Amino acid sequence: TANFAEQVVESFPSDIPTGIYYGWACVGNGEVHKMVLSIGWNPFYKNIKKSVETHIIHTFKEDFYGEILSIVITGYIRPEKNFDSLDALISAIQEDIEEAKRQLDLPEHLKLKEDNFFHLPKGKIVNNH
Repeated sequence: TANFAEQVVESFPSDIPTGIYYGWACVGNGEVHKMVLSIGWNPFYKNIKKSVETHIIHTFKEDFYGEILSIVITGYIRPEKNFDSLDALISAIQEDIEEAKRQLDLPEHLKLKEDNFFHLPKGKIVNNH
């Protein structure tokens, strides 16, 4: 799971609904992987700020702190909601991942995996980094 920095989250459109989304993610200049994205109100900030968490559907050999994370959101799964138990949350996450995999295998979503957006030229400066 990768969290976006507060200033990145603040650059998202303010009217984007909270909930669970799916799409594609790329770390640095690596491979493009399926992902599930959660946009929600952050209780740490008394629910006045949103947080964005990206769950990349891939097992990385090592962590990638400090790398550029590029994402393309292609669809919406469900609204944000609270769960009565940890088991219910885990079950919902697994269902979200399976739904994302199904949707991203559709031709209209699969073609976005190859988009030039994910293939930055070497040395390209993005967001002053």
